[in-house]
Amino acid sequence: MKIGKIIKVSGPLVVAEGMDEANLYDVVRVGDKGLIGEIIEMRGNKASIQVYEETSGIGPGDPVITTGEPLSVELGPGLIESMFDGIQRPLNAFMEAANSPYLIKGVSVKPLNRNKRWAFTPVVKVGDKVLTGDVIGTVQETTVVLHKIIVPYGIEGTIKQIKGGEVTIDEIVCVIETSKGVKELTLVQKWPVRKGRPYSRKLNPVEPMTTGQRVIDTFFPVAKGGTASVPGPFGAGKTVVQHQIAKWGDAEIVVYVGCGERGNEMTDVLNEFPELKDPKTGESLMKRTVLIANTSNMPVAAREASIYTGITIAEYFRDMGYSVSIMADSTSRWAEALREMSGRLEEMPGDEGYPAYLGSRLADYYERAGKVICLGSEGRQGAVTAIGAVSPPGGDLSEPVTQGTLRIVKVFWGLDAQLAYKRHFPSINWLDSYSLYLEKMGVWMDEQVAPGWSSLRTDAMALLQEEANLEEIVRLVGIDALSERDRLKLEVAKSLREDYLQQNAFDEVDTYSSLDKQYKILKLVLQFEEEASRGLEAGVYLEKILNLPVRDKIARSKYVPETEISKINEISVELKKEVDKLISEGGVLDA
Repeated sequence: MKIGKIIKVSGPLVVAEGMDEANLYDVVRVGDKGLIGEIIEMRGNKASIQVYEETSGIGPGDPVITTGEPLSVELGPGLIESMFDGIQRPLNAFMEAANSPYLIKGVSVKPLNRNKRWAFTPVVKVGDKVLTGDVIGTVQETTVVLHKIIVPYGIEGTIKQIKGGEVTIDEIVCVIETSKGVKELTLVQKWPVRKGRPYSRKLNPVEPMTTGQRVIDTFFPVAKGGTASVPGPFGAGKTVVQHQIAKWGDAEIVVYVGCGERGNEMTDVLNEFPELKDPKTGESLMKRTVLIANTSNMPVAAREASIYTGITIAEYFRDMGYSVSIMADSTSRWAEALREMSGRLEEMPGDEGYPAYLGSRLADYYERAGKVICLGSEGRQGAVTAIGAVSPPGGDLSEPVTQGTLRIVKVFWGLDAQLAYKRHFPSINWLDSYSLYLEKMGVWMDEQVAPGWSSLRTDAMALLQEEANLEEIVRLVGIDALSERDRLKLEVAKSLREDYLQQNAFDEVDTYSSLDKQYKILKLVLQFEEEASRGLEAGVYLEKILNLPVRDKIARSKYVPETEISKINEISVELKKEVDKLISEGGVLDA
């Protein structure tokens, strides 16, 4: 344990000398109160330290003690349903220890509960050979999450001793005889947050992470193990989109990182998630969620660590063979923390003052997502899907954080202020957004949902693009200049926008659409164009077709409950009958 002393304090940046035995990224204790910090730069015997707590009251001459260990997280039972700050301090335990609702500096709490007893069930026996990543036992952490206790990295050998029953996370449950001696295992292991957890092999993602959001699943799907970005201006609905994906996304574990966002948004998550029922299990959504809160009024340096804390916890559950989604809201606030620390270090600034290494840091984060074959003899498959919100100032998508993110991620859900202003939510612009997984996900959808999914999606997107071209003509010469067929296209595109893409996150039924329901609604909207075209060819006036009573039922089909989606087929039959009736009447008679 080496003691240095402070020579400079600049906000969250502290410079200490006499630190020649310390290493880059070592965790240190700063000042008499032992504030937590991390070395981010070494120059000779001087270390620049970013402090994760409020630095008022410390000054030159105060001691700095290095722990000799990198910033790490504790991984074990007790993570699920917990809410941590950016450096994995549990906020409930912190509040009790500090006797205050605020982050009092110098208060030390363990990340995981040391007193709670867990029922450990061994799945191996004495004499079994185990490798890194093998499961030695399980703990039923919540009613929906079976926590698998795996052999830590770098350990393999023969089980010498193993015991089940009620244990705390610090009790020894397994002893392994290795080539380097005896290793004792507890329910908890530590891992440095800035280092990705190893895996056997990375796989090509071929399966979509369904979200129940029609504009995402149909037009811009993200793969399980994929990366996505949600940039958009203030008020465009980034946080609601992320909340919806966290609630309804097809992931077994959710890690939600509130990075520099407003406190009331994290409060919404805390209030909503326990009350929301998971559609797959019927249990509270919190039973499979880990929350990391580093709101805008919390120490800025801890904001930089929160992203890494979140992705490390996500990788840990991935290694158990789970599909995990991690939401980072928002990476712009994380980049602002990087910019502040870079400025205090007096580094040469890049675009708009951000550090030159912004792009590589973003890549470090997103590259830790992926679908993998985990370590261990079982060959388990796990996935981490990373979805990051970006908050560009003034909605300017050309700014460095957005551009740096778009170079890395494969899905871009571009939020549009104009759509939000028109109350069209989710305000994902269908002409600007894209998904590079589309072709692979289309093959999966055709095989697993319905054979015509890809062609339906292509037809719908072609209509929406054609609508944008026709609107240019309408603005110049008026709608009367269009042919009836073009006016029909405008009407069908309007139906696609309002009856399909628009989705009410706060409506009990419309908040979530299964893939089967999405397919049926989309097919119904496009069937209207097909039937209307048939009517036009038979000489029916367009006005008569547009005034058909069944159109209201098409518009309301998204409010059909999941248990009654066969009703959408009935609307389809009714549509055909009504058009047949118009054709049989000659169609040109007055109503």
